[in-house]
Amino acid sequence: MLGEYLYSLHDQVSAFNVFRYITFRAMLSVLTALGISLAIGPFFIRYMQRRNVGQQIRELGPQSHLPKAGTPTMGGGMILIAVVVTALLWGDWRNPYIPIVVWVTVGLGLLGFTDDYLKLVARNSRGLAARYKFGGQILLGLGVGVFLYFHRVDGSSTVLAVPFFKNVLPDLGSCYIPFAMLVIVATSNAVNLTDGLDGLAIMPVIICAVVFALIAYVAGHVKLAEYLNLIYIPGVGELSVFLGAMVGAGLGFLWFNTYPATVFMGDIGSLSLGGALGTVAVLAKHELLLAVVGGVFVIEAVSVILQVASFKLFGRRIFRMAPLHHHFEMKGWPEPKVIVRAWIVTIVLGFVALSTLKLR
Repeated sequence: MLGEYLYSLHDQVSAFNVFRYITFRAMLSVLTALGISLAIGPFFIRYMQRRNVGQQIRELGPQSHLPKAGTPTMGGGMILIAVVVTALLWGDWRNPYIPIVVWVTVGLGLLGFTDDYLKLVARNSRGLAARYKFGGQILLGLGVGVFLYFHRVDGSSTVLAVPFFKNVLPDLGSCYIPFAMLVIVATSNAVNLTDGLDGLAIMPVIICAVVFALIAYVAGHVKLAEYLNLIYIPGVGELSVFLGAMVGAGLGFLWFNTYPATVFMGDIGSLSLGGALGTVAVLAKHELLLAVVGGVFVIEAVSVILQVASFKLFGRRIFRMAPLHHHFEMKGWPEPKVIVRAWIVTIVLGFVALSTLKLR
């Protein structure tokens, strides 16, 4: 909104013409969200400390986590505030993709907030019942799928792009609606499962956001999309502004969340950020590529699924503890080593994902 107002002044001051460019507003989004997150972080942490809203640590988990008990949590609220305010300032709200991704992000954030509140404030150990949590996620995901199905762009909204193969574009038709829902719900929960160590989840989220900011910009640029043989989606480049806000807010949160963390994300952050990435991947028509760059999230989620299935079917555990990052801790890896190696893996996967834009 602020960007639109400043651009309207370009007739009087020609320098304001820069606000028409997505790249400029995306960079402003990074800096604005970073500044907001850094500014409100100390106040948020002190408020949570006064309210005694601290992390609960399971006694069955790694013993090294016990000193973390009581550390302020629900820090994802900091990220949400920074992202939404920044999107309001620099995003083009006439573009339908911005309201959609903000709507999903805030909706999932409210689900996460409810779960965190019940566990940490109301002292309800179960938190939000699974049927309500998954029900809310499914409704939001279906909403995105329905929008894309009935809001077709050159007939491509139900087409599935396959990485590395330029001519493999299956059209899912009406099946795209549940597929889009699955991508959003799965990503939301995968990030939630990954958020178990200091900075483990937020840095891969930042890397994914950077990669998809580039992808969204290219997909929304007619000449670049044609050159790289991508599905051209008019207007989707505006998502780069939103993703820039995610990058900046995530970096600001990492300032406080890096080892040893002074604040944790909580479900309010992990569910909303994961859902935002899933929504962006769906809107930008690179759903399968999210599984590449977000490989760490995929592995963490799969480790939980395999562990539960193996124990229920055979009475045996595959890993010493799930999700996978706890398995490495139980093997004796120091927490910082687990975290940084996950970051390195995500950076490599990010380059792999970007390479698929040319290797087609």
